[in-house]
Amino acid sequence: MRYTAIKYRPLASKHGLDAWEVASAAFEVMLAPSTRNAGNPWAVVTRAVQITCNAETRAAGLLTSASKVRHTSRIVGFHDAVRFAERERLADYHPAFTHHDDGDAEDSEHEARVAALLSVTVALFASTGWDAALVAECMEHVAYRLADLSSRARAVEVLRRDRAMPMLLGLPPRSWSALLRIVLGHPAPKHPGTPVGDGVFLRLLNGEPLDALRSDEALMDAIRAANPDKHTAP
Repeated sequence: MRYTAIKYRPLASKHGLDAWEVASAAFEVMLAPSTRNAGNPWAVVTRAVQITCNAETRAAGLLTSASKVRHTSRIVGFHDAVRFAERERLADYHPAFTHHDDGDAEDSEHEARVAALLSVTVALFASTGWDAALVAECMEHVAYRLADLSSRARAVEVLRRDRAMPMLLGLPPRSWSALLRIVLGHPAPKHPGTPVGDGVFLRLLNGEPLDALRSDEALMDAIRAANPDKHTAP
């Protein structure tokens, strides 16, 4: 095993892994009869180690397990996880998302405000019976896409057509579409400047308190109606 660790150390270093982690993966492959009976057993081991290294690196980027990376084809098109506060184009959505490079204090204040926005939104949904962890994942994804697109209208359109994320989260399409309308605003021409048209994010960013949103019966009814439990067959 020492020889194996030394042999695959360059490959491990390339992927940011410990040589002995790679040696362990190699050992598991060596136990397989197909490896021992192969014409070139070391070639089989090397290929298996390469696959393991790639899976470990991908899993670290996606914040998931290596086994899911190996066996879940739906994640192929996903990018690595990125902190939404590190993205700059959120400013196109609202000035509060503007990123400053003037110092750690301003960066921390910026991150704290965005984090507070998402936290309050999660709390709002959870108060109507939504699963808080599910809502948090949805909000992180929405925030990331807002950072990556040029406008709110574009973000709404792209997110509305996103089939992979709601499927990955086990969220019915109707709930996903309703959630987007609630947090980003309804895109219909008759709604601009209204609470429905602004959406929860803008209302909070414009200084509207959480209690005011909770007192908005139409909003709370919409959040309850969008709950995935309403659209999941028993």
